Amino acid sequence: MIGIISDSHDNLTAIRKAVEFFNKKQVKAVLHAGDIISPFTVRAFKELNPKLYFVFGNNDGDKVTLTKWFEEIGAVSCGDFGDLAIQGMHIALLHGTNEALVKALAESGDFDVVVRGHTHDPGVRMIDGTPVINPGECSGVLSGKATVAILEIANLNVEITELEID
Repeated sequence: MIGIISDSHDNLTAIRKAVEFFNKKQVKAVLHAGDIISPFTVRAFKELNPKLYFVFGNNDGDKVTLTKWFEEIGAVSCGDFGDLAIQGMHIALLHGTNEALVKALAESGDFDVVVRGHTHDPGVRMIDGTPVINPGECSGVLSGKATVAILEIANLNVEITELEID
């Protein structure tokens, strides 16, 4: 299983809940599809057991410090685009501000799945047989719902979960 998170927007409480959820589910890796925002949020990811891979979103400011601090806790920065091979899956990871690019990646046939964020709208959309997964917003700032996703590697099933935020 792979954990998927996006648009955490500095919400430390929600990030900690997501970390707790992913650790409990014993996912093999966690993908963050951008809009982490401030480097101080790295503290909330420190307890994450699996490897974290992340891309930048349109609201991420200090990319140099974000990269440095995340790398200090063992996370992997993919810059603006991640071309990842995890557990035998070829995954495109991006924030997704460019809808045409998201569509082109899915249509290319080069990736088993495309993971994106940006819209804060959780769901899975099939494009030419390729699942495009959006975990929604971990922060809950737009919808009022803090969501993350789990991807089952064996069958490409996706479960979107709303986190209970106190």
